[in-house]
Amino acid sequence: MMKNVTMTLAALTLATLSFSSIAANLVDSAPVTQEKVGVITACTSSNSISSLQHEMNVKATRMGASSYRIVGAYGNNRLCGSAEIYK
Repeated sequence: MMKNVTMTLAALTLATLSFSSIAANLVDSAPVTQEKVGVITACTSSNSISSLQHEMNVKATRMGASSYRIVGAYGNNRLCGSAEIYK
């Protein structure tokens, strides 16, 4: 039983490390060495900018982007925004 728990925790740790190494990077300006490949939008159920950044990161990573730049955000009780994605 303990061996199964240890193996499960090890697998989750490796999966988390693997995901974080391929996640898109948030940038402040358009990367000079990358090409803009599209625009994504996202909304959160909270008014937290970090939640919006997380949603943008998930979408950018799913789209295969190397980086993304948030170009607009709006909302009161719920934030929505758009970002340019780059490869």
